[in-house]
Amino acid sequence: MIPKPNIVHLPVYQPGKPVDDVKRELGLTEVIKLASNENPFGSSPKAKEAIVRELDNISIYPDGAAVELTDAIARKFDVNADQVIFGAGSDEIILMIARAFLVPGDETIMADQTFPQYKHNAQIENAVIIEVPLKEGTHDLNAMLERVTDKTKVIWICNPNNPTGTINVADEVERFLSRVPSNVLVVLDEAYCEYIEDPAFPDVIKLLKKYPNVIVLRTFSKIYGLASLRIGYGIGRPDVIRSINQVREPFNTSRFGQAAALAALADESFIEECRAANKQGLAYFNSSFAELGLPAFPAYGNFIMVDVKRPGQEVFDALLRKGIIVRAGHKLYPTHIRITVGSQEQNEKVIAALTAVLQEIAVKV
Repeated sequence: MIPKPNIVHLPVYQPGKPVDDVKRELGLTEVIKLASNENPFGSSPKAKEAIVRELDNISIYPDGAAVELTDAIARKFDVNADQVIFGAGSDEIILMIARAFLVPGDETIMADQTFPQYKHNAQIENAVIIEVPLKEGTHDLNAMLERVTDKTKVIWICNPNNPTGTINVADEVERFLSRVPSNVLVVLDEAYCEYIEDPAFPDVIKLLKKYPNVIVLRTFSKIYGLASLRIGYGIGRPDVIRSINQVREPFNTSRFGQAAALAALADESFIEECRAANKQGLAYFNSSFAELGLPAFPAYGNFIMVDVKRPGQEVFDALLRKGIIVRAGHKLYPTHIRITVGSQEQNEKVIAALTAVLQEIAVKV
């Protein structure tokens, strides 16, 4: 059996190392995983109640069009129902966008250190990947514009950017959109936007009326705490959504995911509590890193990327032996690690372990 030649050398996505695997491999009884930007506070109790109610319907296919949830999102953001599409996580929508719009030879532009699924799915479609270096950890929108040609089909912007956690602010995003050709689709991936309180963050959904070539991606996996249910959504102009819908698999989101998302959407107090706790956690990490003399990128999501001034993989391995799972292996930032904001207790344990690891490495040197 011979696969498509352009996928033979593609890497398989590597998620954060599972807690149970670390316990088993290292003989640990306590492991803290702050590697996958999950919500350490779980999910809304209302979402859990909604899942229980759906158990009686486990043998019945879900609503393929997610009509009730679509209407709720449309009301929340003051858009029409035909402007909304759901996927098994926003990463499935990334896949569908690549499938719907990219053909071999098309060019697609993205940052050189960003969410890897943009590149992965473009490679599957045999598109030409144009990677533009980040500028101080942030998308360099002017440089991305300079790479636009008549072959450009899709531009990907992760805002806040994963893994650096930085944002592009409203003024620069709108200047960028005003200069992008109208036949080029701009994907603004805002998976972590609910954590942001900075008024400089762009309200891209309001810009959809002005820029028909934009789609915004969001997810219930992060602040809503529904990562295991795999449900995300996109908002764009009806013609863009229609094209993506044409390649969507039937029944691509589950009854449980739809029901939980609908309930979670209505529990704003849970979101406010998570946002406040995350803000406190980021402040703690920033002050701790300052004390350790470690520079970190400005963080706007529920994670922070810090320069540990040592090989990131070495620090990752040492932390792992202490029962702390973080994220390393960022090719353009080899001395950095990315840490998800946990509970205050978890955050303090991470800083204690990191402090010990850095001291141990310094002694060896």
